[in-house]
Amino acid sequence: MLGVAVLAASLLLGGDGDDAPTSASVTFTAPPAADLAPGTTATTSPSGLGVGVGDAVDGRTPLAGFGQVAARIVAGDGTVCEVCLLAAETPDQRERGLMAVTDPTLGGYDGMVFVYDAPTAGAFWMRNTPMPLSIAYFDIDGRLVSTADMAPCADSPDCRSYPAAAPFAFALEVPQGGLEDVGVVGEATLELTGRRCPLAEDG
Repeated sequence: MLGVAVLAASLLLGGDGDDAPTSASVTFTAPPAADLAPGTTATTSPSGLGVGVGDAVDGRTPLAGFGQVAARIVAGDGTVCEVCLLAAETPDQRERGLMAVTDPTLGGYDGMVFVYDAPTAGAFWMRNTPMPLSIAYFDIDGRLVSTADMAPCADSPDCRSYPAAAPFAFALEVPQGGLEDVGVVGEATLELTGRRCPLAEDG
């Protein structure tokens, strides 16, 4: 179970209008969000996003108002890592992200992926996010752009921002230090593969 009622991530700064203040190469064929099967959790009003948790899905506990996606991350050396991620796909979900989360297991998920309809430029920040996070930015072709470790910040407009090195279409957040655990090493690539994840392993 999540240790706190709300998972929280960084807000996106400097993106396009509807996202303003909100966080060895392999061929990439990422299905746009609209092409994925229907989500496993219903969205809520913006005020309800991330407040509490939804019903268990595949042995995991999602944040209220967030769905999930299965993804494949291929490390630079060709190692393949299959992961199950919370999905932030709407402007409201991307704005809420992992704010206020303190549970390092993320309810059994490997991280949260922020999905954009088109490449965007900008930076994530850690306002209202007490748990240290690491972020990996990927371009529209799923290729790793850059990574950063992000420090917690209180409810302040002066929180530090963490920009990507180039435009990105996906951003993956994990508890700090966890990028290598999910295969983000070297010239890594990311592919979203569907909505259903394998059952979570016990323990």
